[in-house]
Amino acid sequence: MKVSVDRAVCYGSAECAHRAPSVFAFEDGYGVVRPGQEGAGEDARVREAAEKCPSQAVVLTE
Repeated sequence: MKVSVDRAVCYGSAECAHRAPSVFAFEDGYGVVRPGQEGAGEDARVREAAEKCPSQAVVLTE
């Protein structure tokens, strides 16, 4: 499962970076997936970050 952040939806709460700092970073006011971590969608912390994202910007895809 792949993880991404939809920057058009993200409003910069940094919730993803707080919940899974090894996968997400906070750059230029937005959450981003760290390079090489795009396939971390199976990680429980990443799933939690997606569920708890207030703007629903964290996207998990098959």
